[in-house]
Amino acid sequence: MRAIWKGAVSFGLVSIGVKVYSATEEKDIRFHQVHREDGGRIRYKRTCSVCGEEVTYDDIAKGYDIGGGEMVILTDSDFADLPLSTSHAIDVLEFVPAEQVDPILYNKAYFLEPEGSATKPYVLLRDALSDSERVAIVKVALRQREQLATLRVREGVLLLNTMLWPDEIRRPDFGFLDEDLKVRPPELAMASSLIDSMAGEFEPDAFTDDYRAALQEVIDAKVEGREVVQPEEEEAAPAAAVDLMAALKASVERARAARGEAPSGGGAEPTPISSARSAKKAAKKAPARKAAEKKAEPAKKTAAKKAPAKKAAEKKAEPAKKTAAKKAPAKKTAAKKSA
Repeated sequence: MRAIWKGAVSFGLVSIGVKVYSATEEKDIRFHQVHREDGGRIRYKRTCSVCGEEVTYDDIAKGYDIGGGEMVILTDSDFADLPLSTSHAIDVLEFVPAEQVDPILYNKAYFLEPEGSATKPYVLLRDALSDSERVAIVKVALRQREQLATLRVREGVLLLNTMLWPDEIRRPDFGFLDEDLKVRPPELAMASSLIDSMAGEFEPDAFTDDYRAALQEVIDAKVEGREVVQPEEEEAAPAAAVDLMAALKASVERARAARGEAPSGGGAEPTPISSARSAKKAAKKAPARKAAEKKAEPAKKTAAKKAPAKKAAEKKAEPAKKTAAKKAPAKKTAAKKSA
């Protein structure tokens, strides 16, 4: 890892030199814009909308639009005179219980590493912070911007979480919040039962980015010149049930089945989930049944062809039977005479 910032944690009269590293990284697959015909990279030029000339980075300044087509231009010297723009201090303001910090405030995470001879005071602050079961509220200037942040311990390392300012959090303004909606006790009880049936311990490693994995498979297949293997389709969720209680009951049964638990009520009526699964199984068996019927067709045709021949043979045999029947009385007469 490469340090992105160097400074010091000011803890009372103690100053702890630290290096700051990004604690997270994005794993998104990135693409370049290219020309469809020949794969050439697309380049963009920085041109001025007034004179039309191409502009270098050295000639670019920051402009603040004040409306009405007017722009206030700020240069590097204007930013240099601002407070904390070059400050390399992480000032500890107070220590608060971690549960009092709303997670919506958290923005980005950074690891802090002790620098030089600051290891001992670093470890002291780390251990004291762990024992107190609190987080430190700090102010820090990163990337020419003062930010509120927290300091806490993670895996033996001080972790700096920058936070949004309270006025950067939007307030929800939705119409349903003003509606007088009543939830029936049985529905609430069933919803609580569903939560209980799906309760577990959070293990981040158990979850994967399936979309990214599938996209990487497509890219690898393109590189190797082979066919892309389509991933198995997941079981489609049943259509939304109109009856809320029925949907909740079906959800509870599905959660229990996923855990390998026996369904409640033994011979209960089929739920939307079980009906959907039965339909899916029947759909899978249908091709096999059709194949079996198709194989049996030649045998049926052969039997059908043999049937006329059998009838013809029986028809030919009929005169012989009749002749044998006529001869029988003559034999009887001859036998009487000899007697």
